[in-house]
Formats: sequence, structure tokens, C-alpha cells
Amino acid sequence: MNIKSSKTLVTEALSKIKTISPDEALSMVNEDKCNLIDIRDIRELERDGRVESSNHIPRGMLEFWLDPDSLYFKDGKLDMNKEMVLFCAGGMRSALAAKTLKDMGFEKVSHIDGGFGSIKNSKFKIV
Repeated sequence: MNIKSSKTLVTEALSKIKTISPDEALSMVNEDKCNLIDIRDIRELERDGRVESSNHIPRGMLEFWLDPDSLYFKDGKLDMNKEMVLFCAGGMRSALAAKTLKDMGFEKVSHIDGGFGSIKNSKFKIV
């Protein structure tokens, strides 16, 4: 059995997706050009805080909440025509999630380099 490591999967994902800085993401948010999506677990948000103006979609539900044919589709929660900007705690889960959204057919997808760790050191407001 030849199993790919999680590190390999993340490296492959990073080669296929767009990575942006927290400052680039903040500009997009301020210009109303994206959906800022926090895919961290609810316990992480409760422990570490959340980014003001972000939408929380747990990683385990992302594909289901964004699939119009799914029973779990959150109609009207996001603007499906705007770029989906994802982040997690450190950038690995969001890289995999961004690749999955690309695989689903979303064209405007990116993730924030360094995740919440780098966002905390930017001009984003943490609440």
C-alpha cells in the first residue's frame, strides 16, 4: 500500500491553488470582493477568537454547505460569485480545502498564507 503523506497532499494542493497574504485578504474584504471563510473547528474559535467579518464553515461541512444540490446547502449565506478566501489555524487545512473547492468547480478560490496565526498579526480585527 502506497499512502501519500499529509505533507505531500498539502504540497500538491499549494501548487494548484492561489495563496494570498492577510493584507491582500483584508483588502478584498474591505472592497467586498470575497467571502472570508474560517474553516477551523468551533472549539478553536471559542478558544482563540474569530475574525470579524468572517463566515464560519467547519472543514468537515465545507463541501456540503457550498454544494447547491446538497441537503446541507446554506442558500444565501455566501455570495457564490465572489472569491472564496479560506483560512484555518496555520494554512494546511485551508490549502486542502481550497483545492477541494477548485475540484468542485469553483474558479475564484484562495487561501491565506499562515492562516489564523498570520491573521492575528495583521490589521484584521479579532473578536
